[in-house]
Amino acid sequence: MSGSHRATEYPPYEPMQEPAYGVPQQSHEAPYDAYEPYRQVRQDYYYGEYQEAPQAADGYFEAYEQPFQPYPAEPVYEQPVYDQPVYEQPVHEDPAPVEPLAPLAPVVPAAAAVPGGRAAARGRRRKAKQKRHGKAVMAGTALLVAAAAGWYTVGQDDAKPGITAADGPGPEGVSKPDQPAPAAVQAAADRQSAPPAAGRSETRPDGSLAAIPGLGAAFTAKVPAETTQVVVASGADKNTDKNTVVLWTRTPEGRWLAGETWNGHNGKNGWTADHNEGDLRSPIGVFSLTDAGGRNADPGSKLPYDKDPSFVVSGTGFFGDQLAGSFDYVVAINYNRVPGNSPLDMRRPMGAKKGGGIWLHVDHDGPTHGCVSIPEDKMAQLIRTLDPSAHPVIVMGDAATLAA
Repeated sequence: MSGSHRATEYPPYEPMQEPAYGVPQQSHEAPYDAYEPYRQVRQDYYYGEYQEAPQAADGYFEAYEQPFQPYPAEPVYEQPVYDQPVYEQPVHEDPAPVEPLAPLAPVVPAAAAVPGGRAAARGRRRKAKQKRHGKAVMAGTALLVAAAAGWYTVGQDDAKPGITAADGPGPEGVSKPDQPAPAAVQAAADRQSAPPAAGRSETRPDGSLAAIPGLGAAFTAKVPAETTQVVVASGADKNTDKNTVVLWTRTPEGRWLAGETWNGHNGKNGWTADHNEGDLRSPIGVFSLTDAGGRNADPGSKLPYDKDPSFVVSGTGFFGDQLAGSFDYVVAINYNRVPGNSPLDMRRPMGAKKGGGIWLHVDHDGPTHGCVSIPEDKMAQLIRTLDPSAHPVIVMGDAATLAA
């Protein structure tokens, strides 16, 4: 209780005694007589007269009174044999030593070349490498040095590459470049100075070209911008009476498509840039085509067509060729005439001396007085094709003049 103490008295401690239950304890020791066989055998062995313990007929030892059991033999396990792959050991061969190229000469900038600079100091501190000798190494080094110095150049027009030096001869061991012949140099200069022409390389899959082949800048400039049909009549030279005629059509993109090529004739004496009455030459130039006609009926012309029996001619040409039927189909070439009228109109704005009556008409297998002729079926085809809305023109003359 709080604030109070109670004296408690306990009895003295007395250890407890284990009770005796009176159960007889069994001895675990065997009687002395049981060890007699062992003692006898051990004693015989110690005295050098070892004898086995007697064995009864039923297989029991008298000492152990147990049947004889031989110790079983341990089982023998066969170890499986696994096929191990045999790997060939690679044979390491020492690679042949590669002989390095000789070092390139260092490129020293202008600022670092000043004596006493840091570049010069670094150059003095570097240890010079041992030079390698050999023709192959020298040749390879020479090419590398030439490339670094800007000596290696390739000539124009697929010329062979050459080695030239900026100052004096080329590097030692390098042969001098082949010098082109003067004729080859002149030809290359001519090709560079010549104006670019429309070649086959500019042909698109549709066959169109950027410009009409054979026409130089001067004649190309004379073709009106609104013109989309151009008849080109070109002779081989200025004195020939034979020519080829091609109708070219301009695409919306401004490129040109060629029509058929027709063979024909022109003036007996060839071509001229200054045509006069009776010179038997066809005038050179670019002329519009606005009017058609003939003795035959209109084949389907889009141009104004004048069918008139006055388109008649008879007799023979310069070489006995028959002229009959030559004017069955005609298209007037607007040289010294008044456009918009029948080809039979005889007015000559430049005067009678400059001639007139220059037409495209049916070919009679011979030269003309100044007209351009093509086969009859081609004349009918041309009349059907020419369209006033295309502002057709004819460009006529010898090939050299037209290409100028």
